[in-house]
Amino acid sequence: MTAARAARFPGAAGRISNFVGAEAAAERLRGLPEWRAAETVKANPDSAQLPVRQRALEDGKTVYMAVPRLAEFDPFFLLDPDHLADSPRKAASISGASRSARRVAVADLSPVDLVVTGCVAVGEDGARLGKGGGFADLEYALAAAAGLIGPRTLVVTTVHELQVRPAGAIPTTAHDVPVDLVVTPERVIDCRAARGPRPEGGIRWSELTEEKIAAIPLLVALRS
Repeated sequence: MTAARAARFPGAAGRISNFVGAEAAAERLRGLPEWRAAETVKANPDSAQLPVRQRALEDGKTVYMAVPRLAEFDPFFLLDPDHLADSPRKAASISGASRSARRVAVADLSPVDLVVTGCVAVGEDGARLGKGGGFADLEYALAAAAGLIGPRTLVVTTVHELQVRPAGAIPTTAHDVPVDLVVTPERVIDCRAARGPRPEGGIRWSELTEEKIAAIPLLVALRS
């Protein structure tokens, strides 16, 4: 990504890269019938998906954006398109969400129609590679355990074409959440027939370290 000048500041290393063409990918997603049908969107907070969050608010959708690293007891921002302190673009940023949104607990969320996630890389079979922190999978597990995400909830990602890998190239584990649709500036890849099963059973406590649990207030409360 960096060598091809496809990554925007601050680069691709160690993060969900903000990529050249993120706006075009968001527009392509916006044109899909699955997008138009969605009323409530859960989205990651990374810069690469800011154009997606912006368009969701512009289109009148409620957006739940995860607090970075789930570092608050109420780990989601609730962005109501009818009550924003800033423009949709500003409100969709992390700094803007602190002004336009209120933090809410998982119990305060409504069922989600569409999940937006970021990727370091993604396979044509829906296999997703993140930063390694496991936060996207944990966000999904928390929402699924609360009954907010079901088998029909669509999981999508927007990426640069260089981030797309062939089917079978990305190894997966039982807790990994596969992607249904991969959207690049150039195309839409429907992975629903090829992707692996979604994880079931909510939070996999045995796979969480004590350090990870201690860093996420909600996990501390749930375990106690």
